[in-house]
Amino acid sequence: MNKVFLSGNLTKDPEVRYTNTGKAYARVGIAVNRPFSKDKTVDFFNLVVWDKSAENMGKYLAKGSRILLEGRLQTSKYKDKDGNERTATDIIVENWEFADSKKKPADDFDGEPVDDADTPF
Repeated sequence: MNKVFLSGNLTKDPEVRYTNTGKAYARVGIAVNRPFSKDKTVDFFNLVVWDKSAENMGKYLAKGSRILLEGRLQTSKYKDKDGNERTATDIIVENWEFADSKKKPADDFDGEPVDDADTPF
């Protein structure tokens, strides 16, 4: 089984690009705090996001946005500009969701008013 679950902050604004066939993708990094680390150690991982998920990430997220993600590890080999063989490990994001606790300002509310008598709490 190849599954990764992470919670962290984006290290840069997601930049959505398109393949020659028109398929959307984004490459972005995520910073994840190590739990129980006395010296506040942070790990950095490379993310690759595809299709509508990439477009939504580019539309709604920015550097510093906190997300939860589910994905899988993938390694690939390539040659750098000097001809040296390199190995890269990426997390291919399958699902992500917002984890920021920021609330919309009251004047940005775009729903319908709710009667207090209709709420169960």
